Amino acid sequence: MLAAAEGVAQPSMTALVHRLEAQGLASLVDHPEDGRVRLVAITDAGREVLAERRRAQCAWVTDLLAALPEQDVRALGEAMHTALPIVRRMVQTAPRPRVPGGGSAS
Repeated sequence: MLAAAEGVAQPSMTALVHRLEAQGLASLVDHPEDGRVRLVAITDAGREVLAERRRAQCAWVTDLLAALPEQDVRALGEAMHTALPIVRRMVQTAPRPRVPGGGSAS
């Protein structure tokens, strides 16, 4: 399921999950109701890395916006106000892409 949700092939997602696990950023845990299923859980170290990346991205966008003239910032704000509800509806109603060979994910 994870591979299909992310639009990648099963072997690619499995390799990614194993790399995250080897780095201590994720762990595989048993599904509480289905012994055939393994769930991917984020570790505390993974949460820290994720939080730092989000902070860095926010700072980058803040710097980009700070460099714009106020008129451009207002125009972007108005455009986002109009576009965001449309994009949300599109995402909520769009069918998920099928991935060739995509089965259940690790």
